[in-house]
Amino acid sequence: MLEGIDCTVADGEFVAIVGPSGCGKTTLLNTIAGFERPDRGEVTVDGSPVRGPSTKGIVISQQGSVFPWLTVRGNLTFGLDGAPAQERRRIADHYISLVGLQGFEGAYPFELSGGMLKRVEVARALAVRPEILYMDEPFAALDALTRFRMRIELIRILSRERHTSLLVTHDVEEAIHLADRILILSARPATVTSVVNVPFAHPRKLSSPAVVTLKEQILRELGVEALISMTDEPEGITQPHAEHTLS
Repeated sequence: MLEGIDCTVADGEFVAIVGPSGCGKTTLLNTIAGFERPDRGEVTVDGSPVRGPSTKGIVISQQGSVFPWLTVRGNLTFGLDGAPAQERRRIADHYISLVGLQGFEGAYPFELSGGMLKRVEVARALAVRPEILYMDEPFAALDALTRFRMRIELIRILSRERHTSLLVTHDVEEAIHLADRILILSARPATVTSVVNVPFAHPRKLSSPAVVTLKEQILRELGVEALISMTDEPEGITQPHAEHTLS
C-alpha cells in the first residue's frame, strides 16, 4: 500500500528506492512503469499520463527474462522486429560488446554463468533503446562478488549510454554505489520519509568515511540503529575495504 507518494525524476538521473520489506517498493516501480494503476493520483512521463507499459521504458527484474531456447545474439535480436536483418545483427553485436560477451554470441543460456546471464538481460534491455530503465532487485540472485561486478558494469554502461534509471533494492550499499538520489520509504502504508542526495562522483570508494556515514544515516532512517551498534568494531580496529518527469 502506498500513500502520498510525490517525486520527480529528471532525464538521465539514477534514483534508487529503499524501504522495509513488503512496504510497496515493487508496487511503486510497477505503477510508475505502467503495469499497475494507482487507486488515486497520477503518474506522468514527459507530461503525459501513464496508462500502461510504454516502449519508452523496460523492466529488468530479479527473476530474469532470458529465453533459454535462443542464443545470446538471438535473445538480443528478438525485440528488434521490423529492422532489417543486418541492422538487427549490428545492434546485437554492439550491445554484446558493450557488456563484454564477445565470443559468446552463439552460446545458449545453459552454457553461461549467472553473471553472464544477467549481462545478456541488461544488453537485451538496452538494445531496444529504452529511455527509462526500471530495475527491480536485478542482481539479487547473484553471489556477492558477482553482484558487485555487475554494479561496476552497469555504472560503466550508463556512463556511455544515457538512460533515466529507477532501481528498487534492499541493499543500502548498492543504492549508494549506483544512485544519484535515494528515496527512503516507510513501512506500510508507504510514504517517502526522506530523499537523500548521493554527492559522490564515480568511481565511488565504498569504504570512505563519508560513504560509510551516509550508509549509517540511511540505515538509521530505516530503523536499524540496533544493528549498526551491534556491528561497530572495537576501538582501534578498522576495516579495509529532453527531460523525463515522473510524478
